[in-house]
Amino acid sequence: MILYTPLSYQDIFPESQGTGNEIQAVEWQGRTVFVSKNNDGHYQINQLISSNPNDYLNPDFLPGRIIS
Repeated sequence: MILYTPLSYQDIFPESQGTGNEIQAVEWQGRTVFVSKNNDGHYQINQLISSNPNDYLNPDFLPGRIIS
């Protein structure tokens, strides 16, 4: 089965429910990013959703970056 979607495999088929590390879509600096909340209350970028290729070259939106 082929799924044509910008979502990651884990978003479509989660391994387990209720792990506490839920991913949510938020608007950050005018872009939509999927983030997960860390134990210290900050958020970590998991995925950027954008139709602008230059957004993917911007180091502010790199996966793994910690935002508040």
